[in-house]
Amino acid sequence: MIKGVDIYKSYGDLRVLRGVDIDVSPGEIVSIVGKSGSGKSTLMHILGSLDTYDKGQVMVDGTDMSSLTKKDIAQFRNEKIGFIFQFHHLLNEFTALENVCIPAFISGMNKSDAYAKAKKLLGYLKLSERIDHKPNQLSGGEQQRVAVARSLINNPGIVFADEPSGNLDTQSSEELHNLFLELRKDLGQTFLIVTHNQDLAALSDRSLTMEDGVLIS
Repeated sequence: MIKGVDIYKSYGDLRVLRGVDIDVSPGEIVSIVGKSGSGKSTLMHILGSLDTYDKGQVMVDGTDMSSLTKKDIAQFRNEKIGFIFQFHHLLNEFTALENVCIPAFISGMNKSDAYAKAKKLLGYLKLSERIDHKPNQLSGGEQQRVAVARSLINNPGIVFADEPSGNLDTQSSEELHNLFLELRKDLGQTFLIVTHNQDLAALSDRSLTMEDGVLIS
């Protein structure tokens, strides 16, 4: 599902990634841990097509990302990749249902189909009673579950999660961790997770450590 070969990335004189290799199989849950500044979020952004790289190769779901134009990358990202961030990035003026539908609307799905799919996802995530609530009316855990539903609306091949439980309390973090396992079981979802949370890393199929811009198994 993901293959990165000899990836390098620098920002000016700062070398962030120094020849990273990574391989993630379909349906696998892989965590990347490491100290702040080690390069793990930069790697996730590159693999998720949110950032460019200086050297190497990135393959996502069989597609060489270097072969795509900027417009193609944006479309590929919308259709094939889901994102969950530490801060949910929900739009405060929209309801939970509307927030989940946004990627579907961008992809061209009609309103009725998008609403039906979003309601099904929110029901799966035990948020059926909250679909008309705006983000400021939801708890932190509920907001993050809405963000999870949004990441899944277009049936992405892989979900990238950057510190997904970093802004949650202990109970909400545990619920989110278990949710990832349920999604993999029920939907065959692939996850690449950047985290400081050792409990989440321990639940993954594999945990990789980023150290000085290099991945260590």
